Order: sequence, then structure tokens, then C-alpha cells
Amino acid sequence: MTVVEAVQGDITTQQVDAIVNAANSSLLGGGGVDGAIHAAAGPELLEECRALRAGRWRDGLPVGEAVATGAGRLPARWVIHTVGPNRHAGQTDPALLASCFTRSLDVAAQVGARSVAFPAVSAGVYGWEAEEVASVAVSAVRDWVSSDPDSLEVVRFVLFGETVFSAFDAELS
Repeated sequence: MTVVEAVQGDITTQQVDAIVNAANSSLLGGGGVDGAIHAAAGPELLEECRALRAGRWRDGLPVGEAVATGAGRLPARWVIHTVGPNRHAGQTDPALLASCFTRSLDVAAQVGARSVAFPAVSAGVYGWEAEEVASVAVSAVRDWVSSDPDSLEVVRFVLFGETVFSAFDAELS
């Protein structure tokens, strides 16, 4: 049975098999969670992301898709990069947001991860309200887990700030 939980903290310090990066489509780092993960992982992560861009994802990672790399200097084994929809750019379909979570879990299962930590993908600079992200994320994760209850041991939402944590905590209650 998979444990689905929320904690307030720093995703880069989580002792899990995989952490999910709220990446931009370039995969080459950015601000917020993406910048923090790249900074903590070190240059190895950027090298792996550049290799992805030189291959299959030459045009960048599409919104709602996910791909794994090693984790560089992070305590996790893998970083799963997903690109959330940007509400400011007119990307308002909750299905795109849900896909970030389900595709990330698909990739986690493919690489053999048993524990995964997620940030609040698309909350913050991408303009989605914390409550809506929490609702979509928790629903998507619960649906995925119910279809494959033995694949993962832990899915943890690691949230920065009281407002976002409270939204996820309420959704999980």
C-alpha cells in the first residue's frame, strides 16, 4: 500500500529514490524549484539535461511530459523532470497539470523508484492557485496509485511555504 503524504520542506534534501523537478521546457535550469534542484545537484545534472536536448528532446520537453536523469549530488538517485502548464501563457487545462503527476509516476516506475517526492508543479510563477494544484495533484496521484498499488511505497509532496503546504494537507485529509 502506497503512503501519500505532504511535508513542508526542501525537496533537494529528501531521502527518496526520485525527486520531481518542476522544470521549464528547455531542461537547462531556471528559477524556483528548478533552480534549487540544479544548484544542489551540481553540473552533472545540467550535463545530462543537455544530452537529453541533443537527443530525443531536441525541441524541449512538452508540457505534461516527464523524463528522468541521474540526480548528481542530490541524495536522490533520479530527478524526474516535468513541465507544468503556465496559466499566464493560457495553459489552463487541469488535464495538462494532472499529466505532470501521472507521467512522472510512470517514469518513476520505469526506472525502478520506490519513493518519489513532488513539488507543487505550476503553483507560484506559473500562476496556478495552490488549492487547484493540490486538488489536481492529489487526485492524479491517488488515481495512479490505485491502478498500481504495489509499484511505489511513498509519494511525498514536499512543499515550500505554509500556504501551499496547507492546501495539500487539506486535500489529503
